Amino acid sequence: MSEALSGIRIVDLSRLAPGPYATRLLAELGADVIKIEPRDGGDYARWWPPLVGEPPTGFIFRELNRGKQSVALDLKTKEALDALEALIARADVLVDGFRPGVLARLGLDPERLQCEHPRLIYCAITGFGLTGPDAQRAGHDIGYTARAGTLAMSGTALTPATLGVQVADFAGALTAVSGILAALFQRTRTGRGQTVDVSLTESAMAMGAINFAMVDAGAEFERGNGLLDGSRPCYSIYETKDGRHLAVGALEPKFWQAFVDAIELPHLSVSGLDEGEAGAKVRAEVQARLLEQPLEHWRTLFRRVEACVEPVLSPEEALEDPHWRARAGSGAGYVASALRLGVSGDPLSAAPALGEHTQSVLEAVGLAPSQIARLLES
Repeated sequence: MSEALSGIRIVDLSRLAPGPYATRLLAELGADVIKIEPRDGGDYARWWPPLVGEPPTGFIFRELNRGKQSVALDLKTKEALDALEALIARADVLVDGFRPGVLARLGLDPERLQCEHPRLIYCAITGFGLTGPDAQRAGHDIGYTARAGTLAMSGTALTPATLGVQVADFAGALTAVSGILAALFQRTRTGRGQTVDVSLTESAMAMGAINFAMVDAGAEFERGNGLLDGSRPCYSIYETKDGRHLAVGALEPKFWQAFVDAIELPHLSVSGLDEGEAGAKVRAEVQARLLEQPLEHWRTLFRRVEACVEPVLSPEEALEDPHWRARAGSGAGYVASALRLGVSGDPLSAAPALGEHTQSVLEAVGLAPSQIARLLES
């Protein structure tokens, strides 16, 4: 969709969500992404239900691996490791989603690879980083956000709330993209690659930077009574008559004034930031008024009033929203990257079948036909 990274080759050893999403974004920027998958089943996400399309493929895999080539290798064999090293020798970026040390045990020590190929950028995406006492711990998004302190930033005063989206995984993917792009830029000046160390837990911590700054300044964090956690009337979610919801983000006085004027409660013009019992009374009065009409009534009203008020859409409704459809272009068929450079071109190709490009990719890096034949038969 963009030519910004045209000519950049990425070898992607990652699976599931963080690494594959990062490399899909890089593919949208024009990079040639070669996804390495195990011969026996491929990326686990291929089989995560529901399975869609033909052949049946996990919806997560189809979404996160568009625009890539798939090479299937059994990394327990020397032939496959030799083939992978030949690919890495001609790559600009190696993305690794294994735990620290796994590649070295396979005989592909990143330090050796970077010594032999000085222009190589090595991006490791791990739960807790390449160093530190817990670098080898296993985990998933809920654990990363819990350990990062960001899980405790949402919910009621008594109970944290499990987040409905993968904050650590996707924040980590964006961190990886930023790091890879910065390393590519620096390489243009130095001629050398470097290591990009991405911790999913630290990426989740970055999402709570404002709250961490508050604590660092000496303030005590109090879940359920913060400026942005829904406890203030001007920044909260309200129910409508038909059981739907309206998101009000009228933080600034001018937006709160516009909001209360629009719902005909002008006497609340100075109460948007009230907290505690006073805030609860204001919120209750606003809630009672919004329960008088269905969501579409308020949605129509606030299209004309600039008050930072939006409907809470379901995922299905968001995909059909005219604004997003207009920006994605016709026929995209997936949620496009939020990063746009210039004018979007053709949408990414569909996610590849397992091993669909094994032969063509290995031929392109110079492996002999006999060597490829042995790999495919092994």
